[in-house]
Amino acid sequence: MFVGVARFVLQIPGARSLKDRRRVVKSFKDRLRARLPVAVAEVGDLERYQVATVGVSAVSNDSSRCSETLSAAAGMARTVADAVLADVATEIVSFGHGGSGIRGGIEAALADLDPTRVDDDEEER
Repeated sequence: MFVGVARFVLQIPGARSLKDRRRVVKSFKDRLRARLPVAVAEVGDLERYQVATVGVSAVSNDSSRCSETLSAAAGMARTVADAVLADVATEIVSFGHGGSGIRGGIEAALADLDPTRVDDDEEER
């Protein structure tokens, strides 16, 4: 399982109020959600009229698919009306096959209940 995360910093030079800024950011977030399999949230610079930081995440079983999705999101960010893409940062994190790199949670509880299951750590020994 792979998780791709991107941070886009948008400059909105024409924004004279938070309402102007919200209009641009909401439109961008709605377009991303409608066209790509991503989660989107405004993550910073909430009180600045002319700057918005937006976080985007994608989950896939293929790292190249995460990369493609985040690249498509960056392409959409470059074409936002009334805004300029000032910065992009991306990262793709692997959690092992089928999410096996994630420790704890329901997987650990289920493993404790299944006596036939062999942990990854035991397989390496």
